[in-house]
Amino acid sequence: MNFGAGQGEDGWGDGDLRAALGGTAGELGLALGESDEKGGRLAAYVDAGSRRRVTVYPPGERRRTFQVNLQDTGTRLACGWTTELAEVARATAAWTGGAGLEETRARASFVQFRPWALAHEQEPFGAVELTWRAKLDRIHMPPYDRHPRAHALLAAAYAQPVLRRLMPVNSHFNLWFSTSVEEFWKARVGYVICPDDEGLYGVRNRGELIARTGTPEEAVALLVAALPEGLGPAG
Repeated sequence: MNFGAGQGEDGWGDGDLRAALGGTAGELGLALGESDEKGGRLAAYVDAGSRRRVTVYPPGERRRTFQVNLQDTGTRLACGWTTELAEVARATAAWTGGAGLEETRARASFVQFRPWALAHEQEPFGAVELTWRAKLDRIHMPPYDRHPRAHALLAAAYAQPVLRRLMPVNSHFNLWFSTSVEEFWKARVGYVICPDDEGLYGVRNRGELIARTGTPEEAVALLVAALPEGLGPAG
């Protein structure tokens, strides 16, 4: 196969997946939602009213299946992998059409979600708790399942009540905290912990190394000890 501009070695070029999904949905009599034409080789569909979004990734060299992510207000609540475009179309139509997690899975059995996502759907978490749950859940989903040290750091931080009230922020798997939900980059508080600093957990303050520890719990303890007193929840 000759690869054109925007086309990968797996044979899927820009717009190819959207065209294939559109054709499959048409054959099945399904409506996929509004297409995001900026997706390139990806296919994305949104429901502007509910802020739901479905993103579909084409197969590649490492993954021979379609990957489907289901998001609500920017948070991934479910995902799945399948070789069948018809299943992708059913999941997309169900989610953008307003179906719940369990109903979407009933229409497309490859869809997976964790208990926290169902609990959030039934009684929505606050923004901080939802962010925590989504970040902690990444260990169960590729490619984040290949980073156990970063997950161990998140778990150790979540075990601390004072940190559980703050907004967790990741940058290249480094972890820091904010007192702001909307503009978290403007309200950083405390140290930054790097989960792989020369094989250890590095604790830094504005780039300056404070310490390296052998466990995430030790690193988190240093961060907590340096926090200002009376720190309230992120808002």
